[in-house]
Amino acid sequence: MGGAARSSGAHAVQLRLAEARDEPALASLIALSARTLQAATYAPAQIEAALGSVFAVDTQLIADRTYYVAERGGVIVGCGGWSRRKTLFGAHGTSASGEDTPLDPTRDAARIRAFFVHPAHARQGIGRELLVTCERAAIAAGFRRLELVATLAGEPLYLAADFRAVERYEIRLPDGSALPAVRMVKTPSPGFAAPR
Repeated sequence: MGGAARSSGAHAVQLRLAEARDEPALASLIALSARTLQAATYAPAQIEAALGSVFAVDTQLIADRTYYVAERGGVIVGCGGWSRRKTLFGAHGTSASGEDTPLDPTRDAARIRAFFVHPAHARQGIGRELLVTCERAAIAAGFRRLELVATLAGEPLYLAADFRAVERYEIRLPDGSALPAVRMVKTPSPGFAAPR
């Protein structure tokens, strides 16, 4: 995907595919985003326990070319992706990531994965723009349904984008504690993937 601007002028947001060289910046962004934007719904100890496993860079998404970054003024201010693999959440190779085998687009739902926005740029439409880009890419790859695991803080974004909650459960963290989460699904309407 090229660097399409979401808005004009000095506040333009450019979306592009993430590259391996972005991993350190993404790790910093994810930690800052989780510690700040998840603080209203999770205890600090839960957030810290989830960093590196649930809240982490999934290098497989970058390798698969299905992970995007949003840049403003050349600085990464958001990230999010989709996957054609079974993993629902978490860093590649962690116990949280589960199976990583390919999905069948005719039977399975594409996974919407790993959305984080810099706190200074939150609630400015960046997450929504990333989500629309990912949904369109997954549909263009032949998927008819979408699935994700949302944090409690992220649930409103996905509800506003017509996902529906189908299961509430707790993710077991490496330290033995738990993180409440919501599994959500969506069947996009016909024509959703058409260019704007």
